[in-house]
Amino acid sequence: MTTSTTPPKDASPKPGAPQSAGALLLQNARANMRQYGMLVALAFIVILFQIWTDGTLLLPNNVSNLIQQNSYILILAMGMMLVIIAGHIDLSVGSLVAFVGAMSAVMMVKHDMPWVLALILSLLIGAVAGAWQGFFIAYVGIPSFIVTLAGMLLFRGLTQIVLEGQSLSPFPEGYQDLAKGFIPEMGPYTQYHNPTLVFGLLAILFLLLREWRTRRQQVAYELDVLPQNLWILKCVAMAAAVTAFTLTLASFHGVPVVMLVMCALLIGLGYVMRNAVVGRHVYALGGNKAAAKLSGVKDKRVTFMVFVNMGVLAALAGCVYAARLNAGTPQAGLNFELEAIAAAFIGGASMSGGVGTVMGAVIGGLVLGVLNNGMSLVGIGTDYQQVIKGLVLLAAVGFDVWNKRKAGR
Repeated sequence: MTTSTTPPKDASPKPGAPQSAGALLLQNARANMRQYGMLVALAFIVILFQIWTDGTLLLPNNVSNLIQQNSYILILAMGMMLVIIAGHIDLSVGSLVAFVGAMSAVMMVKHDMPWVLALILSLLIGAVAGAWQGFFIAYVGIPSFIVTLAGMLLFRGLTQIVLEGQSLSPFPEGYQDLAKGFIPEMGPYTQYHNPTLVFGLLAILFLLLREWRTRRQQVAYELDVLPQNLWILKCVAMAAAVTAFTLTLASFHGVPVVMLVMCALLIGLGYVMRNAVVGRHVYALGGNKAAAKLSGVKDKRVTFMVFVNMGVLAALAGCVYAARLNAGTPQAGLNFELEAIAAAFIGGASMSGGVGTVMGAVIGGLVLGVLNNGMSLVGIGTDYQQVIKGLVLLAAVGFDVWNKRKAGR
């Protein structure tokens, strides 16, 4: 009797063996499933409402309005993402938005304070409010849910006291430009807004440079990278998307001022979370607090700074919202905390902490913003809008739970 000596076939690739382009694409998609999934969902929603509204959604004036209309939620979502990554929650941001807007109104309307000074003092008020809550959470040990719930009631009550139940207006024109203004036109007359074209070119160069540096680092550490032709295709697609968006804005009034503010926050916070030590500590603290403390992470200081940052961003959102309304009103900021939390979870945050990106928060906020804008354009009532947004949030969190269970098998 003879026995076969042919070794069994192994379908899995050997360690170090080059992978096919399809395998690399699949691996990259799995590693960034939440963020890529939300990008695909955002693109689908945009295409759906673009068709449904007969092209109204992506008209230049509506795109600018969409950015300005959702700017304060996007600002809040970026701060909320950091709070959730650290393993906490903040229920007070909507009330803090109202309180800071009220204080800025009092400073400018009642005391004739210059709007620049009022803006700086408003941000300082937000930092103090965030520090106050962060102290009780980080150093006293009270759960963030309880502290920020108390803050929600406190700041809402202070808003009523400061405004005496009435709205205050109007604001200086420079302050209003923070939410409703555009970058002024410069250069010779063309069919497009010249500074916007320059900003678009700089954005393309920045993205391409970042992609090139990332690829170089992956090659230097002998990591798997996309084949060169696919990588070039990815870069071309990114440049085309930025170009289309730039031309859309440049054909109207150009880049909104608040968009520059959001881009600065996105770049700054994104860099901190990706490259700075404190960013790594935030992820470590949310992922496993006990292990992070044993590794030398100063958990109390990190938690404190996360809430100070949230306070400053809530104050900035409050100033933007007040500038858009051109009034400080007691009813400002209602349900803003729910919108920010929803944007963070839709954008890839995890209930258990330690997972998420600042860009993901922006994508989640845009998903909600496009849904709101698109449904309003087609005449869907606010009652049905709430139902649809609730289902979207439930689907996003459900996907996170399913993804964790699948990874744990």
